[in-house]
Amino acid sequence: MWELIKQNQRKSFVLFILMGGCLILLGYLIGSAYAPPDGGIAGVVVALAIWMVLSLISYFGGDSIMLGVSGAKEITRDMHPQLYNVVEEMKIAGSLPTMPKIYIIDSPAPNAFATGRKPETAAIAVTAGLLARVNRDELQGVVAHEMSHILNRDVLYMTFAGVMLGAIAILSQVFLRGMWYSGHSSSRYRSRSSSGRGQGQAIIMIVALVFAILAPIMARLLYFAISRKREYLADASAARLTRYPEGLASALEKISDSKDDLPSANAITAPLYIVNPLKNKGMKLSDLTSTHPPISLRIKILRGMASGAGYNNYQKAFSRVTGQHSTIIPSSGLKDTETVPLRAAGTTEAAPPTAKDQNRQVGDLIRAVNQFRFLTCTCGLKIKVPPDFTQAAFPCPGCGASLAVPAVGAATFAAALHSLTGTPNQKRTSSQR
Repeated sequence: MWELIKQNQRKSFVLFILMGGCLILLGYLIGSAYAPPDGGIAGVVVALAIWMVLSLISYFGGDSIMLGVSGAKEITRDMHPQLYNVVEEMKIAGSLPTMPKIYIIDSPAPNAFATGRKPETAAIAVTAGLLARVNRDELQGVVAHEMSHILNRDVLYMTFAGVMLGAIAILSQVFLRGMWYSGHSSSRYRSRSSSGRGQGQAIIMIVALVFAILAPIMARLLYFAISRKREYLADASAARLTRYPEGLASALEKISDSKDDLPSANAITAPLYIVNPLKNKGMKLSDLTSTHPPISLRIKILRGMASGAGYNNYQKAFSRVTGQHSTIIPSSGLKDTETVPLRAAGTTEAAPPTAKDQNRQVGDLIRAVNQFRFLTCTCGLKIKVPPDFTQAAFPCPGCGASLAVPAVGAATFAAALHSLTGTPNQKRTSSQR
């Protein structure tokens, strides 16, 4: 497995160097356009300084920033035993040295991502919408996919690639806006014309202008190319960890069918999610500019692994489904001839919830994440008390009984999860909606 990780990192490092080349060349051209003839060196220094500062911020606080931007809140085993147990199972299956922290995002859009600069400080975040829509096998597939990103050392690399993309975008925007608002290029051109160097300076300015427009596009394509390949590899690794590719395939199907938006996601953070979270924001992304491989292909490949859950099985399914002979799995992984048999599906304890029940469950999970208290009266009425309610008791709207309101804490989440197993047709009042 370590050979697989190292080879995957080496190939991705080449793309990372190409992005670095875009950044340095952009800095050089901008510096040359503004302060010839030695401004190019200064431009390179400024470009590297911007990248260095952003990289340091990303390395030491990138995971916290990502979780904060996403509105993720940490939970413990008591808050969601099933999720915690599934993460623990995949941590053991992947031989991860430390248990990742677990977060829930209060969004009805089903999705998940992993973050952290190294396995010892990793975190996995899932949305409330995902927990409400998937069964245990499907949840295990999603967690295994995110665990694979951690094991394959994808998270830190993608974070740094995103930071470099951001640095390129910043330089380009500063240069383009400066030209637009200050009219610097025209005055510079006139001042140089009198000295006989106007033509050469104009050419440099035009080249810098064109590259400032094209560099972010090229860097974004490289960034997306890195992301797409790593998604395939994480799918393959997840199938191997769970030995049940159908679990992940079914989860991907449910996530892609969702019409809910994830407002906290943006173009830079999108590649970290298991499914492109921008798909419902009116963006019609082609395969070239998409942060993820087509969902339909990912599902077909996973369901094409009929003979086993090993890397070789995934590569064969990939070639058969896509008709491509390119290797998604590094050669070191394909040399592993170990047979990884498929396991049977887990037992289903209950019938799938209806759409109405799913919406109710998502709402309850989101309320639980936001510290609502859940009370159940002896008359059967369920009441959801907001976190800013400070009184010690609440009168039941149904029978008038006085119900003790617990303090905000872990027990609140446990009570919410217990309430999700209640009968969906129970009487409800406005206090529950």
